[in-house]
Amino acid sequence: MAKITVNGKTQEIEDNATLAKLIVSNNISQPDMVSIQLNEEFILKNDYGSITLKDGDTVDFLYFMGGGQ
Repeated sequence: MAKITVNGKTQEIEDNATLAKLIVSNNISQPDMVSIQLNEEFILKNDYGSITLKDGDTVDFLYFMGGGQ
């Protein structure tokens, strides 16, 4: 097991978990509307399935909202 920080809260994840698995395990609705920062770097959506998380990583799910006038 590895410990990571997700949106400021500590989580334990399986070893070799990917960002794609993290999205599923965190029940992210509308994953196409979420951007992910891993250790303060934006990750391309195409890479979510290939990037493996490590102990001590920091992940932020960022939701972009539209609207206004």
